[in-house]
Amino acid sequence: MMRCRGVSLVVALAIGAPVFFAQTEGLTPAQINARAKAQNVPQISYESAPNFLKLPPNVYLGEGIGIASNSKGHIFAYTRSQATRLFEFDQKGNYVREIGEGLYGFVFAHAVRVDPQDNIWAVDEGSNMIIKFNPEGRVVMLLGRRPEAVEGVPFTPNPAAPEPYLFNRPTDVAWDAAGDIFISDGYGNSRVAKYDKNGRFLKTVGTRGNQPGQLNLPHTIAADAKGNVYVGDRSNSRIEVFDNDLNFKAIYDQVGAPWAVCITPGPHQYLYSSNSNPDTNNSQIMAVTGEIYKMELDGTIVGEFGKPGKQLGEFGTVHEIDCRNENEILVAEITRWRFQKLMLHPEPQRSNAK
Repeated sequence: MMRCRGVSLVVALAIGAPVFFAQTEGLTPAQINARAKAQNVPQISYESAPNFLKLPPNVYLGEGIGIASNSKGHIFAYTRSQATRLFEFDQKGNYVREIGEGLYGFVFAHAVRVDPQDNIWAVDEGSNMIIKFNPEGRVVMLLGRRPEAVEGVPFTPNPAAPEPYLFNRPTDVAWDAAGDIFISDGYGNSRVAKYDKNGRFLKTVGTRGNQPGQLNLPHTIAADAKGNVYVGDRSNSRIEVFDNDLNFKAIYDQVGAPWAVCITPGPHQYLYSSNSNPDTNNSQIMAVTGEIYKMELDGTIVGEFGKPGKQLGEFGTVHEIDCRNENEILVAEITRWRFQKLMLHPEPQRSNAK
């Protein structure tokens, strides 16, 4: 297949996506590898709400790992603190409650999502579990199982033949219109598994690699209204698209390493993807990453916003995005130990070259 600066020209032309040729003078090889291939992308102006979440006394946030909202505008913040904790806030950012305090499945938070029925799903990388809470905060479904301490040396899973109902450091969850469940089983198994709405295993796709249909750390996942599945293939610096039966469809590799993806609701859906700087605070890589891209579902880039930094409106490793409202984006940041609420202004402006 003909290649274009590391981009599949055939794929790019097939989906109608722009092909950008990046200038690389003055960059180290590591910076060139980390930076998104798309350059000179239209900038979307935005602002960040100050004092977004209001915590009660003596309650603190650790790493900002997951963030999601429900149909009422309530916000769920999932954090790695002294322990994994899941907090709920109202639409004005006022503290409501903690969900799952002391829960056996809370070990090492990775993602939180809210489904169309306002059920809250927590993905825990440490316990290898996906935990479904009803809107009242009660556990109603469990997928996966926490390894037992009494077993001694843990069993080493075989990534080439993963167990249908066991996970190896899972990362995220999504659903289609029928309620079928898609889980990115990321760090250990590099696969996506599909279950029906009752948790019955249906299919799996993916082995570790960089070929179409293979994955290398599927870190984030989302589904569109037609049931297509978009997987942030982080270590391959690309988004892979599968149909509802997990058949490979396309690759979008213009927007860097997708730490977090999100798809808006509504008749015209958009795909957001964060090319996040690493969680090692590597200043060289941070200098050329940190932005979030807004895309059409076919991979066409609409615009970008954000840059690395510590100030309000700047980002430190965006780990999850909530985009229930197309122009009101919520982000969770690991290395800044915070969550931000961003208001986007819909008319993009041309940027200067990076």
